[in-house]
Amino acid sequence: IKEDHVTATVNATVLDSKGNPKQILTKDDGTYGQNSPKVDAKGIVIGPAPNHGVVDRQGCDPHTRFVVPPRTGHWVALLQRGNCTFKEKILKASAFNASAVLIYNNNSNEDTVKMGHEGTGDTVAVMITESYGKEILGLLERNLTVLVSVVVGQRGQAKNINRGSLVFVSISFIVLMIISSAWLIFYFIQKIRFTNARDRSQRRLGDAAKKAIGKLTTRTVKKGDKETDPDFNHCAVCIEGYQLNDVVRILPCKHVFHKLCVDPWLNEHCTCPMCKLNILKALGIMPNLPCVDNAGFDMDHRIGRSQTMASQRTALVDLSSETSISLEPLHRGPLGTGPQIPSESGELTPRTGEINIAVTSGHFFNRNSLSPRSVVCEMELPDIQASLDLYDDNKS
Repeated sequence: IKEDHVTATVNATVLDSKGNPKQILTKDDGTYGQNSPKVDAKGIVIGPAPNHGVVDRQGCDPHTRFVVPPRTGHWVALLQRGNCTFKEKILKASAFNASAVLIYNNNSNEDTVKMGHEGTGDTVAVMITESYGKEILGLLERNLTVLVSVVVGQRGQAKNINRGSLVFVSISFIVLMIISSAWLIFYFIQKIRFTNARDRSQRRLGDAAKKAIGKLTTRTVKKGDKETDPDFNHCAVCIEGYQLNDVVRILPCKHVFHKLCVDPWLNEHCTCPMCKLNILKALGIMPNLPCVDNAGFDMDHRIGRSQTMASQRTALVDLSSETSISLEPLHRGPLGTGPQIPSESGELTPRTGEINIAVTSGHFFNRNSLSPRSVVCEMELPDIQASLDLYDDNKS
C-alpha cells in the first residue's frame, strides 16, 4: 500500500570493539520513501567503498561497491542525495543485499523530501537530514562501528502544500501585516493631525469670537426704551422679556438679546441666534474663518415659541384670522354652558388652548400672568347685545 507521508525515527548506536554501545544518536525527522515498505529495519551502517582512491558518496557510479564484513546479517547503506535518481541508488545498494538504504539530503537548508522510487522491491528506503547523515558518516570515517535501527513513526496523508506554497503564503501574510500596520499608522497620524487642526481652529474661533463680542454694542434698558414695550420681541435665547436695568447686547443685524444670554452663544457659534448672521464677517474679523454653527432644534424651538407668543399678543387685532378663538359672553350665574365669573374672586377661567374674549362694561387690559395659549382680554363695549350677536354669528 502506497502511503505518501510516513515519518521514521532513526537511532544510531556506536559500538566499541567488544560490541557494547558507547554512544547513541536519535532523530525522529526521517521520512520513508513513497514506494518503500513502511516497516522497521536495522543493521550495521556501511558506506560506498573507495574506487581507485575516490569515494562516490552518492552511489551513482556504475563501479560503486559496498564492502560488507563477514558474518554480517543485516546492513544499511548510507548514500547522499543527488547526481542520479533515488531508484538507482536503492537498486545499487539492494544489489549487495542491503536491508535498508539511508539517503541524507544534500541541502542543509531543506528538511527531508518525499522520494519516489517505484520498482525497488522490498528494500526499505528512508531519507534523513544532511546534518544527521554527515554526523553518521563522520563516525564511519573514524572506523567506528555504527548500528542503525529504523522505527516507523507517524503515518500521515500527503501534504498538498509544498515548500514554495508555504513560502508564498508566509510572504503574503507578512506583506498584509505590513500594509495593515502602515494603514493603521497613517490613520492615527491623520486622526492626530485632524484633532490638532480642529483644536487650533476652535481656539482661533474662540479668540476671534471674544474679540468680536468686545466690539458689539451694549446698553442698559431704561424706562421708555422700545425693549420695555410688551409687544417687543423677547430675548430669543432665554425667551424672557426685557426689564428695566437689563443689560442687552445689540448685534450688527440689529437683533437684541440679553448680554448674559447671548455672550456664551456667540463664544461657541459666533452667529446671531435668530438670523444666523456671521458676526466675524460683519465686523471684519477673520472673514475667512468658518463659524461652528451647531444651532440645535431646541434653539429653533425657543425662537419659534417666542414668535408664537408675539403673534398671540397681536392676535386680538384681527379676530377673524384665528381659528381657535371663542367669543363668549360672561355671566355671574350658571347660564347655559358658557364660562362663568365666580362672585367671590371675579377671576376668569378660560378653556385650555383657546383665546376667550370676555365682554364686560369695564376697561381694556391684558392679563400677562396667563399662559401664552390661554389669553384673556376684557374690552369696553357700549352694548353687551352686540357681543352676543357677534358670538352667535361666529358660532354659526
